[in-house]
Amino acid sequence: MATPTSGTSVRKVAVASCIGTTIEFYDFFIYGTAAALVFPTVFFPALGATAGTVASFATFAVAFIARPVGAALFGHYGDRIGRKKTLVSTLLLMGLCTLLIGMLPSADTIGVAAPIILVLLRFGQGFAVGGEWAGATLLTAEYAPPGKRGLYAMFPQVGPAFAFILSSSTFLVTGALLGDTDEAFLTWGWRIPFLFSIVLVAIGLYMRLAIEETPVFRANQAARAIDSAKPGLPFLDAWRHQPKEILLSAGALATLFAFFYMGTAYLTSYGTKTLGFDRPFVLIVGIGAAVAFGAAIIVSALYSDRLGRRRVLMVSSGLAIGWALLLFPLLDTGTPVAFAIGVVGTLTIFGIAYGPCGAFLPEMFQTRYRYTGAGMGYNLAGVLGGAIPPLIATPLSASFGSIAIGIMLAGLAVLSFGCTYALVETKDKAM
Repeated sequence: MATPTSGTSVRKVAVASCIGTTIEFYDFFIYGTAAALVFPTVFFPALGATAGTVASFATFAVAFIARPVGAALFGHYGDRIGRKKTLVSTLLLMGLCTLLIGMLPSADTIGVAAPIILVLLRFGQGFAVGGEWAGATLLTAEYAPPGKRGLYAMFPQVGPAFAFILSSSTFLVTGALLGDTDEAFLTWGWRIPFLFSIVLVAIGLYMRLAIEETPVFRANQAARAIDSAKPGLPFLDAWRHQPKEILLSAGALATLFAFFYMGTAYLTSYGTKTLGFDRPFVLIVGIGAAVAFGAAIIVSALYSDRLGRRRVLMVSSGLAIGWALLLFPLLDTGTPVAFAIGVVGTLTIFGIAYGPCGAFLPEMFQTRYRYTGAGMGYNLAGVLGGAIPPLIATPLSASFGSIAIGIMLAGLAVLSFGCTYALVETKDKAM
């Protein structure tokens, strides 16, 4: 591996990547929290409680449809012009979309235009985060010394844990300052976390501009300059040479997404609307769960350097199969302790899978289309696991009972276990 330039250390890159993913996923997560707590009333008031919740989570799912598109476009530029420049672009796009959501008038003010604009801005969020993850993990994985890629690629992975703590805390503090008054919170209080994101974006932009391009990418660019052959398109090259890795990685990570977004956005809604817990309690449980899954990310990433990425992912999928079937019978006991255990357990299993995948996916793909290949696998998993389960969970529960949600999640976990088994170990692969 090429050595880093004097201006950029591995630690500096790790910190910058962690801060960057924290900010991008903060923007992404506050939407999920608002979709559970606020948007059915603010943007879909005419639909009623159940249909409004389904419509709200439909706008939530739009971002996952946008993510593969963002992965393809930003992956192209990330593989052509560099990881750093592309990540600056994703951060600015995410910040702008989030700020505009915070300023968007309600359906009572501008009618049907409100949910339409909301969907477009949510698409923009998904488009941005589709290009974010692969670039952030590539920065650390390509800088990391041999034998420590799991450790260093863990830094952007813990960003979502910090982001979820931050997003839940801003909603909690906003509610506390308003005296948890629903009218004030629904009118303007929910907007504060969205508007606050512009401050975080400025911090993230400063950090990203301070680092240099990865030595692996620079070496690849130098080799291209010597080679007279015209370079291919990264998107087409990735699908031409490694379609198996893209599709299997998507299946392997589907449960990761399902457990995360069910454990955050959907269980936030389930806890408040179905189980009747108050909003502050549900948000506090989410903060505690974020601490637990952050710890799981760190431990599993470290173990992936010793045991292998594939083995750790299979452990997570195996645990997920049994937990999915137990989750909703546990939640439906209706006790606060059972709800807390359910959320913490779900997100901890997610964390076990999330730790190693920051190194696992970049290690699978060749440098010339690594940004594109890793991003496509990751974001196709987002469609399968992050978009579909929260969207169909409410009608599934209404038709067949909550156990049907558990069966759906268990089925996804079986798929992830099989796809992970079909992949090869990468921890000793040279990048």
